[in-house]
Amino acid sequence: MKAARLHAAGDLRVEAIERPGSPGANEVRLKVRAAGICGSDLHNFRTGQWISRAPSVAGHEFAAIVTEVGAAVTGFAPGDTVVADSRYWCGKCPACRSGRQNICERLGFVGELCDGGFAEETLLPARLLVKHDPALDPAIAAMAEPLAVALHAVRKQAVPAGEAVLVAGCGPIGGLAALLLARFHEGPLLVADKNDARATLVADVTDARTVDLDDIATAGGDRPLRYALDATGNIGVMEKLLKALAGGGSLALVGIAHGAMELDPNLLVERDTALIGCHAFTHELPEAVALLPDLQPALARFIDERIPLEEVPAAYARLLAGDSRGLKTILQIGETGHV
Repeated sequence: MKAARLHAAGDLRVEAIERPGSPGANEVRLKVRAAGICGSDLHNFRTGQWISRAPSVAGHEFAAIVTEVGAAVTGFAPGDTVVADSRYWCGKCPACRSGRQNICERLGFVGELCDGGFAEETLLPARLLVKHDPALDPAIAAMAEPLAVALHAVRKQAVPAGEAVLVAGCGPIGGLAALLLARFHEGPLLVADKNDARATLVADVTDARTVDLDDIATAGGDRPLRYALDATGNIGVMEKLLKALAGGGSLALVGIAHGAMELDPNLLVERDTALIGCHAFTHELPEAVALLPDLQPALARFIDERIPLEEVPAAYARLLAGDSRGLKTILQIGETGHV
């Protein structure tokens, strides 16, 4: 079968590999239908930061059909349509036992610690699967994982009703966070991105107002802007947000950053501002899956391209160059229609 495998930083190859064998007792064999390229996939390709085994089939955002289940698996059967949980946790450490698998002491991700979804078939532990409506477009189902990441960030920040909130960065996570805020938050929604096409698209889909990152201090109009969510991972943007936000609010960080930020803690203390880290998600994936049918029209507008598996390396190059008007590039693998 064909698969896109990461061999080393900067070395991604689409190649023929052996199909996975029969599943172990607690595993499920899957036929992948659609998979999304994530910013963390690009980060790992560029830096090699999370390469723990090589080569490894990349991809942790995907939808699939169950084709075979292990002897000890219950709750799944061949023909079930499922999405993958990206987090590969141990289940034994104090964080896992407290329900915080996203900060597991041994945490890794599908596509790194085990083969992922940029392939025609794959194997995963049954505990990492969530069923979805078989009527869903597989490309939409593949967006469940990033939607769960965005939902975790929005829920963790918990912007009070009536307050304006700015989403900085209109890539996949920022766009999805804006979409959720548009649905669930009662208050003005602002979006900003250096890519005007992306910012305009997200604003149009979410009925948000676009703002310039150089004018954050006045972005709230006659009311101070106290809350922002950063999905850029850009140190300069984060520093700018912290300095511009009015006191009494918070800045949520969900982007993968490159480099370190100098921070004067008095800025947080004297302005009573909270700095909130948001990593992956905890229990939001099933809820994100349940939201997909209602959000499907909006999510479809966020898809930039649907590509075959063979075009993954070219898509990586395009995305790293910033050449994208939409938010999400989706691999269509195998059958592309509905079940």
